[in-house]
Amino acid sequence: MTLVGLIHSVLGEVLIFSRMRTEGVVPTNGGSVLRERHVRILWATWHVVTVLAFLAAAAILNLRSSPSAGPGAGWMEAMVVAALLASSALVGIGTRARHPGWAGLLAVAVLVGLGTYAR
Repeated sequence: MTLVGLIHSVLGEVLIFSRMRTEGVVPTNGGSVLRERHVRILWATWHVVTVLAFLAAAAILNLRSSPSAGPGAGWMEAMVVAALLASSALVGIGTRARHPGWAGLLAVAVLVGLGTYAR
């Protein structure tokens, strides 16, 4: 998940937001389609996804490595798998599988799921 999140932010900056940036860190140029405030929230939301991916990765690692994870750990991992599967489906359907994010999310869901259900 950390790798998917990192790739997401880096490629977003290179392929999308670099074209929308005229100065500073936050892009503001949406051309004739998007107002500045819309570009700003798109940029912020784009990177929020990455932050949440890092958080989920840390949570899974903690659940897997903590001897005191308790009986709820499997349920929490199952919820992460469900969220990843739903996210993969949304990206796949929304982009007609043209955006590679659906495959990355599906791969992580499978890997987490295999680890969860193999125990």
